[in-house]
Amino acid sequence: MTGPTPNADTNDPAFRSMAFDDIPTPDFADVTVVAIPPGTDPLPSDPAWWARAVFSVRSTPWWVRVLFALRQALVGLIGVKRGNRSVFDVGSVKGEEALIAADDRHLDFRAAVGIDIQHRLLRVTTTVRLHGWRGRVYFAPVSVLHGPVTRAMATAAVRRAVGPSSRGNRSVWRWLTHARRSTDGE
Repeated sequence: MTGPTPNADTNDPAFRSMAFDDIPTPDFADVTVVAIPPGTDPLPSDPAWWARAVFSVRSTPWWVRVLFALRQALVGLIGVKRGNRSVFDVGSVKGEEALIAADDRHLDFRAAVGIDIQHRLLRVTTTVRLHGWRGRVYFAPVSVLHGPVTRAMATAAVRRAVGPSSRGNRSVWRWLTHARRSTDGE
């Protein structure tokens, strides 16, 4: 789900997330789900571990690092503060989700990272509330890039969890690549 969500029923189980608890009527919302390949047991079950893995520099592809550097260079032009790594620190954990929250002059941001061990799914739910013209100007390009960036970081976190020492690594990578291709085509 991407874009404005004025009619989203946040009591619907499909929308249950700490991100919607904090920002129930977001200006932008997105849910990214990445399947975790079979044969990679045991998986970490701590959602804070997964949140740190998703937002780790090690899970950030080079092209995303370039985008972050570009962001840092340009945000001052519209009066937005430069970010630092602490913006992605886990603030709280509830059940299978860890919440990252940041409030600023131009927007409020929530990212809830959930792990469903039984169904082998990693989920990143993002909600954003914009403030004024700075928020709208800042978030216009971010909203376009958010989905691919989040998917790339979540997929990299899953690859790190699977690890190169996993048995059947080649078949796991083939499975992960095939699963990604099949969901990208929908």
